[in-house]
Amino acid sequence: MPETRAEGGPRRRGRVALLAVLALAAGLGLLLLALRTPDTDPAAMRAKYGGPASQFLELAPGFAVHVRDEGPRGAPVILLLHGSNASLHTWEPWVTRLSDSYRVVTLDLQGHGLTGPHPDGCYSSACMAETVEAVRAALGLQSFAIGGSSMGGRVAISYAVGHPGHVSALILVNSAGAPPPVGEAAATGRRPAGFALARIPVLRDLAAHITPRALIARSLEATVVVKEPAAGAEAVDRYWELLRYPGNRRATLERFATPTTRVTPLELNALRNIPVLILWGADDPLFPEAAARRFAETLPGARLALLPGVGHLPQEEAPNESADALRRFLADLARDDTPRPPAEED
Repeated sequence: MPETRAEGGPRRRGRVALLAVLALAAGLGLLLLALRTPDTDPAAMRAKYGGPASQFLELAPGFAVHVRDEGPRGAPVILLLHGSNASLHTWEPWVTRLSDSYRVVTLDLQGHGLTGPHPDGCYSSACMAETVEAVRAALGLQSFAIGGSSMGGRVAISYAVGHPGHVSALILVNSAGAPPPVGEAAATGRRPAGFALARIPVLRDLAAHITPRALIARSLEATVVVKEPAAGAEAVDRYWELLRYPGNRRATLERFATPTTRVTPLELNALRNIPVLILWGADDPLFPEAAARRFAETLPGARLALLPGVGHLPQEEAPNESADALRRFLADLARDDTPRPPAEED
């Protein structure tokens, strides 16, 4: 009898533990069902966020990149790359102001907007730069100014380093990847909490299914100084709905789990023969003015244009001032192809 009781105790405890695990799993399942935000419908998203200028370039089976190519075909070309979790729509204020005299090409990078995920799951800046190169070849572009906002700036740098023969100028708009301060050895910059979350398997899987609109609203509002329209209801809806475009959430988490790097000395050296405009919202809470000045210090001859009272998205927060700064920069390049001393605009 004592032996029977001794054996029954562990079995009972095992059954209780199993029931507890099953109850927890069921509870998490119910929570997931209650909080789950489903993917958006691709056809509905294309209808809502595409437009007359939208085209979808199939670069590989199952990989069609959303591109807009606007402005006079014989005009100088500007190719613009959006930031993390954004889309080509971030550049619409510039397209409106510049497409009278420039051919402006914008696109949704892989894992963003209406493009969706990359078939090989490749989300590094180098992989995105090769997507840009494939778009360039498909459109038959030979020489253009390439610009990027935030993450897109880091991609633009990678493209300019890898394909300098096609780049007439580089425009860095509150760009990621600024060189570290003197004496700092770390290779990575400031990373939002989402990057850490992407490395925790269970939480990562939950985040691929649960995306509250309020979270998007808070995140977007925290990055800008001029709230309307950059963080207004329409912008929040667009970010929220396109993040839920099929495959984009998983792609975002994979990208967040990929180490990000600052610009290397070799890359900086490769950029020395390319005219550079560093266009910066001086009150950016993510990449402060000091980051812009580090870019300027390490790229002799670059022009630094600071916009006081503007945050992370100058193209949306101050469209007139930022577009005018770009127009002046490009006009100066067209007038004078000789090297210029550093210049700063405030």
